[in-house]
Order: sequence, then C-alpha cells, then structure tokens
Amino acid sequence: MRKEKEPFNYQKLYRRTGLIIYDIISVIVASYVAILIRYEFRIGTIPEHFLNPVTTFLPINILMTLLVFYLFKLYDSLWAYAGERELQNLVMGCVLSGVLNAIGLQFFKSEDQPVPQSYYFLYTFLLITLIFASRFSYRFLRTQKHRAENKHNSKAVMIIGAGEAANIIIKDIITSNFSTMSIKCIIDDDTEKWGKYIQGIRVVGGRERIVECADLYDIDEIIVAMPSISRQELRKILDICKNTDCKLRSLPGMYQLVNGEVNVSRLRDVEVEDLLGRDPIAVDLDSIAGYVSGKTVMVTGGGGSIGSELCRQIAQHSPKRLIIVDIYENNAYDIQQELKTKYQDLDLVVLIASVRNTLRINTIFETYKPDIVYHAAAHKHVPLMEDSPGEAIKNNVFGTWKTAMAAAMNGTRKFVLISTDKAVNPTNVMGASKRICEMIVQTFNKHYDTEFVAVRFGNVLGSNGSVIPLFKKQIMAGGPVTVTDPNIIRYFMTISEAVSLVLQAGAFAKGGEIFVLDMGEPVRILDLAENLIKLSGFKVGEDIKIEFTGLRPGEKLYEEMLMDEEGLQDTANKMIHIGKPIELDEMKFFSELERLHKAARAEAPDIKMLVREIVTTYHPTDNEEDKSAEHMEALKKAAEKINEE
Repeated sequence: MRKEKEPFNYQKLYRRTGLIIYDIISVIVASYVAILIRYEFRIGTIPEHFLNPVTTFLPINILMTLLVFYLFKLYDSLWAYAGERELQNLVMGCVLSGVLNAIGLQFFKSEDQPVPQSYYFLYTFLLITLIFASRFSYRFLRTQKHRAENKHNSKAVMIIGAGEAANIIIKDIITSNFSTMSIKCIIDDDTEKWGKYIQGIRVVGGRERIVECADLYDIDEIIVAMPSISRQELRKILDICKNTDCKLRSLPGMYQLVNGEVNVSRLRDVEVEDLLGRDPIAVDLDSIAGYVSGKTVMVTGGGGSIGSELCRQIAQHSPKRLIIVDIYENNAYDIQQELKTKYQDLDLVVLIASVRNTLRINTIFETYKPDIVYHAAAHKHVPLMEDSPGEAIKNNVFGTWKTAMAAAMNGTRKFVLISTDKAVNPTNVMGASKRICEMIVQTFNKHYDTEFVAVRFGNVLGSNGSVIPLFKKQIMAGGPVTVTDPNIIRYFMTISEAVSLVLQAGAFAKGGEIFVLDMGEPVRILDLAENLIKLSGFKVGEDIKIEFTGLRPGEKLYEEMLMDEEGLQDTANKMIHIGKPIELDEMKFFSELERLHKAARAEAPDIKMLVREIVTTYHPTDNEEDKSAEHMEALKKAAEKINEE
C-alpha cells in the first residue's frame, strides 16, 4: 500500500528561516558592538587594522556559526518548553562560535597589530545574550501570558511545601495551556523561606496560617506538595486543612520526584488512609521472596480485592508459576490482563472454578501441584450472608474443606487461609463460618504434611464491599452519607499493607498458627465519614448530610482480633502476632461438620443453630433492639446534632 505523503510544514520553515535571519544579524551585531565596547563607543578611534580583519572574516564567521548552531539543534528545539538542556546547547554553541571566530581571525589579522584579546570575550558574551534573548523570549512571554490568564481562572490554589516538588508543580500549572488553577500562596514551616518567592508566588508562612490564608485568598483547593513527609506529619497538616472546606490533593509519593514524574497529572485526591496517622507498614521483602521465588503459587479468589493484590505482590517475587482461581470471570480477566502486561515473563495460569466443586478443585491440584496456596475465596458480606446463611456455609466452610483437602492430598507445602477479625466472638454467620475455617486448617495441620495456617485481620480500606467506596459514591451523588451507628468502630489497614503482612506471615509459618495482624488503633466510622466529606471539599451537614440507619443484621459495634482463650506470641515482625491454638474435640468437630454439611445441602432453616453448636462463641443477633423505635429516634437525634455542628 502506497504511503500517503505528509503535507509540507510551512510553519516550521518560516520559524527556522526567521531564526536563521535573526542569528545572522546577531553575529554581525556581536562582532561590531564588541569593537565599539572595546573602544568605549568612540568610533573615530577604532583602528583600520582591527576593523578590517573582523569585516573580512565576517561572512565565514556567519556560515560557521550557523553550522555550529545547526549541530547543537538550535533550530529544532521547541523553545516554548526550553529547559536546562536547551540552555546548555545554546551556551556551548555560542562559545564554540567564539572559539572559531578567534581562530579564524588569526589568519586575517596584521602580523604586527593583533586583535585585542578582550574582543573575543566581548563577542562571545554578546552572542550568548542575543541568542538567549531570541530563544527564551517566547517562553517568557508565553509564561507571562498564562500567568495573566490564570489570574482569572476558576480555582484558587494554595500549595503546601516550598521544595522541589512544589517548584515543578507551580511551573506546570503556570505554563499549562489547560490549567484551570490560579496559585495564590505557598505555605512552608521553614522560616528561612518566609517572604520569598517561587515562580513569582510568595511563601506566606507556616502551617499555622493555612486556615487564615485559605480565607484571605478565598482558596478552593489545597495541594500538598511534600512527597517525603511522614504519615504522622501529613495527618497533622490534613487535620488543619480539614477546617478550610477546601478540596485537598497531594502527590502519591517520593518516587515521583526521584524519577522526574512530578506534574499536575500525578496529583491525587487526599484519601482517608492519609489520616490513619502512621507510616506504611514495613515488611521483610527478602523473607517473602525467599519462600515464594521459584515456587508454584495458587491464589483462590484471585480476582477479588485481597486476592488480586496477593497476585500482584507474588508476581514481583519471581514465582515459578502463578495460578489464579476465581468463580467470577470478569475479575479474573482484569487481573490476568494487568499481570500479563506488567510481567511478560510470568508463567500465569488463570482458571475459572468454584471451591465448592470437589472434582474441579481436585483436578486443578492434581494438574498443577501448587507448592503454596493462599485461600482468599469466600463470601464476606455480612448482611447478605445473614439472609443466605447456607451459602456462607457451603462456600466458606466446605469450600475451605475441599481446597485444604486437595492441597493435603497433592503435596502442597503451605496452605494459608485468609481469615477475619469477625471470626472472634462472632455475631454473624459470616464470621462464624470463618471461625470454622480456622478450626479446619488447625485440625488438618495435625494430620497432614502440609503446613496449614490462618491469617486474621480486620477491615481493608478500599476493598470490594468496604465502607469507603460506598461513602465516596454517596458523596458524589450529593449525599446523604449513611452510617449505621455513631459509636461503631473498626480496625483498618490498606490492601497493600494487609497483603504484605499475609505474605510475610506465610514465610513465618511452621504450621497450625493463627497469625493476628496488628491493625493499629480502631477508627470510628463516623469520623471516617466526616473526614471524607471534608477532604472532598464539602461541609458536613450543610453540603452533605450524615444519616444513621441502625446496625445491620449480624453487625456489632466493635470487632476483636483475639479470643479470650488465645494468648499472643510475638514474631520477628512487630506487626504480626501468633494466637495460641485452642484445643477441640476432633471427633465431635467432624461429626458436627457432617451434620452441618447435610443441613446446608438441604437448605435447613435452623442452620445458624447448628453453627452455634460448633462455634460456642457465636451469638447471633436479630438486632431487635437496634430496630426499636427508641433506638432509631436516638440515632436520628445524633445525626441532627452532628449535622448542626
């Protein structure tokens, strides 16, 4: 097929021709003005033996200078976006022109009357000045034009941080053709910077002036340009910013600054996890890599929030093969495409299967013989499982049984069950089912060579079905934001943190342990809702209201990480602890499981009572008290009070 000829770029030709004409004039001007300066602008005192060599050599000097400028790409650069590299090329080109001029004049000067040495330095300096003016004047005028236009843009912006990241962000905003932001002021705690300017924007003071300046300059948006700041300091700053009703955005992290990736497009909205007030949890990556590298690893539920993050982090540590098993093909497809793009050498197998299907699971294990299994497949939604308790039992309990049995029968070295804090003194069938799963793997560990362990942790920020995505959707819709109870609290951790600790717990595992992750301090869900509303730039109760709906079926005000009978044992990672295994009557346990299995298959209505016989700490609640008129009235009053505040 014949390639279509591109149209001739006349604009480029005109621009180059204009620059060449300007450069010719610049060489002429630099040559003669240097002579005038040397003789203090007294034209009559300039000797002929000095002027003649310069005039005679001038045409050659012009041609050589144009050639040098071409070699240094002074006719190809986009000068509207010129930076240090272009400036270096410009200076080097002019200096080389000055050197060639000095050498050339040696062949044209009089032997007894040399050209004054000062002429060469004056010529080079003038040439640099003239060429710089031509190349960088457009950028200067363009910047000034955008600065003037940005003064009338809709968003007034405050920058927190007066470092390199702030400098790059400010430059990007000022020079952008598409910016809708006008930077009004900069905040920084370094008193040495107060009163000084970055790109013409004044550093007005420290963090104590954030609220004052937000009101003074009528700020709409605050950008935190401090990528290296600790989480504790970031939380302190954000706590102040929350009182301004401004939208908050920040840079994701320090690596963007190191890699030169800082710009406006990299800014992200400040998230609730930024307010947790602790630095990201550190893990021993070497220990993780040591037991995952070169192994065949299977992740059940690999398309879910936890499962997919497990797959991402495992893929980083060079497994021999990664097997993703999931019942939901859309999630499995998404993580498959992501990993294939990012890790092209990864031996990746993605299988659609249900852990409830004994034959399918056995066939997968017999075919691939995984060394390590992370069992994340489970029904996790508490209210939905309260309405369908039989499905929780079939999927969570007996899905775990079948997967664990297949692992034991096919030589799997480690089987890691992903459990939950809701398994401790459960008030819902989902938590009780996960407690039975813990009991199964601890029992299996006594009878098979596979090392069976469980990892128990609390809520994960941003996971499917978690409260944060729900709040965000409600805020985008204009509210109201629904909170079950003003006093409900939960433990929170980011997905990546939880998965990193799960991987390290697997490395620590010897078999039979229940690893308990340190989730830090519990957080009130009401505080999360209020913070998220404020971080989105709205006022609680005025722009977005909060409504209390009452505890849902199976829900309790607080979760626990440890049962009374369990003691804690520390590990090499202070964030990971080991709960002491609880002794149980295995014969009775297996007998009760058989009854439970038959009841689940028969869709028995009393299945919760059978679960309670197995998990004696399970206390199901129908939440009648929570649904009472008195309780709902109290919630309504609490909501009104908070919205007023």
